[in-house]
Amino acid sequence: MTGRNISVPLTPPPSVHVRAAGAGPSGPGPGGAAGRQPVSSLEGADRERLLSGTHHDPHALLGAHPVPDGVVVRALRPFAESVAVSLPDGLRMVLDSEGDGLFSGVLPLDPVPEYTLLVRYGGGVELEVEDPYRFLPALGELDLHLVREGRHEELWRALGAEPMTHQGVAGTRFTVWAPNARGVRVAGDFTSWDGTQFPMRSLGAAGVWELFLPGVGEGARYKFEITSRHGGRFLKADPMARRTEVPPDTASVVTAPHHEWGDARWMAHRGDTPVHMAPFSVYEVHLASWRPGLTYRQLADELPAYVGDLGFTHVELMPVAEHPFGGSWGYQVTGFYAPTSRLGTPDDFRYLVDALHRAGIGVIMDWVPAHFPKDDWALARFDGEPLYEPGDDRRAEHPDWGTYEFDFDRVEVRNFLVANAVYWCEEFHIDGLRVDAVASMLYLDYSREDGQWTPNVHGGREDLGAMAFLQEMNATLYRRVPGIVTIAEESTAWDGVTRSTDSGGLGFGLKWNMGWMHDSLEYIRREPVHRKYHHHEMTFSMVYAYSENYVLPISHDEVVHGKQALVSKMPGDWWQQRANHRAYLGFMWAHPGKQLLFMGQEFAQGAEWSQEHGPDWGLLDPAYGAEADHRGVRDLVRELNLQYRATRALWERDTSPAGFAWVAGDAAEDNVFAFLRFAADGSPLLAVSHFSPAVRHDYRLGVPDGVAAWREVLNTDAPCFGGSGVTRSGAVKADREGWQGWPAGVRLTLPPLATVWLRPA
Repeated sequence: MTGRNISVPLTPPPSVHVRAAGAGPSGPGPGGAAGRQPVSSLEGADRERLLSGTHHDPHALLGAHPVPDGVVVRALRPFAESVAVSLPDGLRMVLDSEGDGLFSGVLPLDPVPEYTLLVRYGGGVELEVEDPYRFLPALGELDLHLVREGRHEELWRALGAEPMTHQGVAGTRFTVWAPNARGVRVAGDFTSWDGTQFPMRSLGAAGVWELFLPGVGEGARYKFEITSRHGGRFLKADPMARRTEVPPDTASVVTAPHHEWGDARWMAHRGDTPVHMAPFSVYEVHLASWRPGLTYRQLADELPAYVGDLGFTHVELMPVAEHPFGGSWGYQVTGFYAPTSRLGTPDDFRYLVDALHRAGIGVIMDWVPAHFPKDDWALARFDGEPLYEPGDDRRAEHPDWGTYEFDFDRVEVRNFLVANAVYWCEEFHIDGLRVDAVASMLYLDYSREDGQWTPNVHGGREDLGAMAFLQEMNATLYRRVPGIVTIAEESTAWDGVTRSTDSGGLGFGLKWNMGWMHDSLEYIRREPVHRKYHHHEMTFSMVYAYSENYVLPISHDEVVHGKQALVSKMPGDWWQQRANHRAYLGFMWAHPGKQLLFMGQEFAQGAEWSQEHGPDWGLLDPAYGAEADHRGVRDLVRELNLQYRATRALWERDTSPAGFAWVAGDAAEDNVFAFLRFAADGSPLLAVSHFSPAVRHDYRLGVPDGVAAWREVLNTDAPCFGGSGVTRSGAVKADREGWQGWPAGVRLTLPPLATVWLRPA
């Protein structure tokens, strides 16, 4: 227990040895009364339960309480040599030892006075401390009611470790939800990790345990020592911890926010345009490996400048919440409320978000509510029983990842997750959450065979609790946090992922288009001579393009585990691989939907991503002689984003069929895809992708009437990008001869393995 060190004086202050609770009748003395019967010392069941950590109300036994003889004071201080009570008038009253660390005595006073405890340990050093057991609960009835109902949208303000001033004294309030526990105690570096002296009290039917510890402040490390109803005793990290030790250490750390935000302008205007009608180009980052060794604050010096230079509107951070195993990339979370301490403190992470916002870059964060690992010090069987996970092993076990799933049918668990989503957006100014593995939540039979799952009450395979959770999460976030977006990684054809919750949908803002990703990569990895047989893999996405609001993801999942980096998927020699890579990115940026590209792919890194090594930044070094090879691809990404943001046709009607029209969707023999994108005012962009290594001269395409000439605004075959230079500097005139169902036409020279964008000249 932190406190004030007091050296033992040569001449002790006035001191009275008070009658121990349980001693014989007191004789005359200060406040004493001969002949009165003493208060019994603590014994029997109460004593046993208190010392074993299973008493539901230790405050009824410890602290100061009126008794017929005055005031009984009882303290539990294991390993102390003596305990005395210090009163405001300077009196010092020594308590008697009852054994097992219990000290007690009756003060001949009335009423209960203000007091502190003087606790002497070996070595002649005395600590003056406030008595935790003289304080009223520091959690209100409304908080408890909302916790019990599963409707506390600011749950982090009610549970966890909260530094505060309570009854005029500075300290930390510890609260934890453990409804099945027989007892809970606080242990930490301030108790030498022995929980005996700080048992918590149960606050009733909500299942919450509470204790205010004076003198404990920021930086203190702690856990909860839980005794289960089966008699087991174990230490658990705080599920609501806002900070943790650096893994592999696992203690929770008391913290409070102090960062002063400088992003008021960003926050005020981020929601001015709905995300589905705004430019949205995302750079996906694994913070720990983007520049290995950099902290949050060091990243704030480099990441915003790099992303801003390339023109991305947002970054998407792979999971930031604390996780014990770095090899999970953050997808096996144990500290849902704590940014990983590997890179710094929570305020350091706020500093990074702030820096990105001040650079005009939004921050999306991967969020993992589908499952959690089985580490015995974390959420698994938290109070000795299945609590966060379902009680049915068939439901609890996630078959793919060796983890537990959350019990979405339990309102307190849903509350834990919904409040967590709100927490990241409100406390860290996160602009959106990309929700991982949504499909695994939605289906009861996900990765399960017959007999390994039980249908819902309607006989179906849908997880109704998960549906309700996702709807509640989305509705709560959009109501509380204007301007945010939620994004679903949902790999099936579930209907209504981005439909509003009041219309029966799940309520997400956007959904990853896994179908487009899979089909287009299947096409592009084939030799050009075979692509005509797979032409439909590039056009099929337009059959369902407007069924949801989509993001086109080339994410980390596609460049690891033997799948190869994006450029290495491409066929041909090195020049053809890079040309295919550039042409594919041009097609992707023009296709309806938002874009997401994982780090390293913006400069055609040839090796798969490694979390230990990160991107191969050396490939951009001029000494490597790779300006045309890798810098050219990076320059193309910069130009794609520049033209994309400047061209309303590419995003203003992104979710409306009126914003797209095929020009040549069936040119399979030519490996050509041509389409028009339209802005709200009708202004067009013509995108032509040619996935053959031949040059096609005088290639005719239909165009709308009313445009006299078209000019190239982007050509992935430009020499500055590493291309062969089949470009056109001047405008190409449109003729009046209808073609492909359009009233006019143009004749173009199509570069090899390239995408060309044209706008009215």
